[in-house]
Amino acid sequence: MNFNILSMIIFLPLAGALAIGLIPGLPSKWSKYISLVFTFAVLALSVLMLFRFDHHASGMQFEEIYSWLPALNAYYRLGVDGISLPLVAMTSLLGVAAVLMSWNVENRTREFFIWLLILESSVLGVFCALDLLLFFTFWEIEVVPVYFLISIWGSGDKRRSATKYVLYTLLGSALMLAGIVSLYYATGSLDMVTIAQSGAAIAQTLLPATPIFFLLLAGFAIKLPVVPLHNWLPDAHTAAPTAVTVLLAGSLIKMGAYGMIRLCVSMFPEIARRYAPLMLTLAVISVIYGGVLALRQTHLKRLIAYSSISHMGFVLLGIFALSQTSLIGASLQMVSHSLITALLFGTAAIITHNTGESDIRRLGGLARQMPATATFFILAGLGALGLPSTSGFAAEFTIFLGSFSGSEVAGAKIFVLIALLGVLLAAAYVLWAIQRVLFGPVLPVFNDSRDADWRQKTYCGLFVILIFFVGLYPTAVVSIVQNSTAVVIKLLGG
Repeated sequence: MNFNILSMIIFLPLAGALAIGLIPGLPSKWSKYISLVFTFAVLALSVLMLFRFDHHASGMQFEEIYSWLPALNAYYRLGVDGISLPLVAMTSLLGVAAVLMSWNVENRTREFFIWLLILESSVLGVFCALDLLLFFTFWEIEVVPVYFLISIWGSGDKRRSATKYVLYTLLGSALMLAGIVSLYYATGSLDMVTIAQSGAAIAQTLLPATPIFFLLLAGFAIKLPVVPLHNWLPDAHTAAPTAVTVLLAGSLIKMGAYGMIRLCVSMFPEIARRYAPLMLTLAVISVIYGGVLALRQTHLKRLIAYSSISHMGFVLLGIFALSQTSLIGASLQMVSHSLITALLFGTAAIITHNTGESDIRRLGGLARQMPATATFFILAGLGALGLPSTSGFAAEFTIFLGSFSGSEVAGAKIFVLIALLGVLLAAAYVLWAIQRVLFGPVLPVFNDSRDADWRQKTYCGLFVILIFFVGLYPTAVVSIVQNSTAVVIKLLGG
């Protein structure tokens, strides 16, 4: 590849935001088309990268490196491997979907799409950055657009929810920054690849490695989120506009899992092994707690939000089981969860908008009045509960298999057996929601409710195809992830 494809992927959304902001007298309608063109261009480049990616290589690809701050030995260094590439591609896809989901936004339209494009750019930067300072810069930028998107275009107690998100994120960022600074003083480097390759040497420095590990871990645990650091997520997901909810669930919380793999596990392999039982305990708590609370929800978006906590618990389980198969499963789960939650939140938004109701107790019989939307919601729910042939089943089965039979962590088998309860809880809250919202007596009050339009059917249909494609052919993702997870296992001494 003879051009800076990663820089183009990261900064094309920002260029679109600048175009919308700087063109004088731009009609609101054109800001939507500009956003769609730029996000689609990013998606096209990501697909090109998927086809050009060498599945047999284990190192970073499409690298770009330029001197940035010589005094700090900081570089503008970008690159992707099998772990980050699927997340870049998924964020690119969700960027296009987010624009289409926001097509009916009429309040301060130009501002909305400017912030949405800046958000996409910052998240893509996190997944591509290979310098700790650059990584942290992109990590911090995303806080600003999320705050404005929720506080201005959100619903319900939107300002409080936006503020809570910012406070939690800044707390995690402060701890992470302390960890990055400590890591810099311990190693003299900000290069993520170099530090990982010499990770075992960190423990030999004057600064203790364990506190650095937990400082970094805290920032990622808040973003994932791990119980008990999850409190921001249900409020933010409920209050945020649909496009932001999709990006929050599909990409932003994956930043936490990605950071754990790239920094905590890869750079501190011995410490990761030592504290793996603690992390598996938190993973199981997240799985069960998120599932139980999802079962108790009566607000449609809030139910999906708590289900995300449970499903991210599976990701945490896969990461800290510390086997190659479990890491592959965690990566597969990140992709699967992005597709499934995008479809769940998308259909929930259609139901809420077209019926004017989000309380599950007041809904019912919508399968007769909104057949297309009902079909999409059912298929997304089946993916969420892990029905065979869906991506949810492929991901969870791989995590359980790798954690049960491949992990050398003490007590891993017990943690897996307890986490299986999360699958039963998922079946309970998904089937309960489907039955209450879509079936039962047809309520005359919703007789005039419109079904999904052609635009909504397009992006929902695409997510359905991908959910079943990954479920029936998980090798499409596994072949990309496999060699890079092998590198992480090698760093762990496997």
